[in-house]
Amino acid sequence: MAWSTRQLADLTGSTVKAIRHYHEIGLLDVPERAANGYKQYKVSHLIRLLQIKRLRDLRVPLSQITAMGRADEEPDEAIRVLDAELEATIERLNRVRAELAVILRHRAPMHLPPEFAPLSRDLSDTNQSLFMVFSTLFSEEGMEEFRQIIAVRDDTGEEFDALPPDAGDATVDRIAGRILPLVRRMREEHPWSNDPVADSPRGAELAESTMAHAVVELYNPAQLRVLQRLNVLLEQAADTNDDMLRHGAVHGARAGAHEE
Repeated sequence: MAWSTRQLADLTGSTVKAIRHYHEIGLLDVPERAANGYKQYKVSHLIRLLQIKRLRDLRVPLSQITAMGRADEEPDEAIRVLDAELEATIERLNRVRAELAVILRHRAPMHLPPEFAPLSRDLSDTNQSLFMVFSTLFSEEGMEEFRQIIAVRDDTGEEFDALPPDAGDATVDRIAGRILPLVRRMREEHPWSNDPVADSPRGAELAESTMAHAVVELYNPAQLRVLQRLNVLLEQAADTNDDMLRHGAVHGARAGAHEE
């Protein structure tokens, strides 16, 4: 008995397109043709296609099926590799589920890194955007340090976030002065904040440049002046511009992290 391509597809729960693809990549032998030109599949083709389908159901990639040879062999190593891949997939899915649970519990935006979910209601749109940038620049240890820093609530955030772009020098000086003791205490308690990109997985130079661009584009002119003034007060004027953007990014974010 022989079957057509359509009949073979129906028998195996496959598709004509899939069978043709298996022929193209050498996974399924091409059968002989009848006098009318139609392929004639035999029991051996049916068995082979069922073997392929079984391996596909187990999520074995087509390239790996080819490397494994016929499915009646004992591909112990391939099975171990597949099992390890599935284990990694399960771990990833469990991690995603855990993150979704945190997002739901705190009703946080899905785009925000999970570390900031508990604080999301207190974060301005600007700081949400800034923290997303930070999350790709800081190391895991750095992210934990940063989370601890911004978790400490104070009343400077609302005023910093509400600062209009054309705020006067007196206002800028006053806000910088209020932030100064907080920054000094932060630097004592979290030495990491003195050079937050030193251990960046992206490399310190790229991370520093990225932070600088993010701060300049996300903060308004008056807020940047606060950071500059703060930098002067911290007596770090050796390279005022770069140092302000590197340290001020974290310090300014710390100041603007919470809105009452």
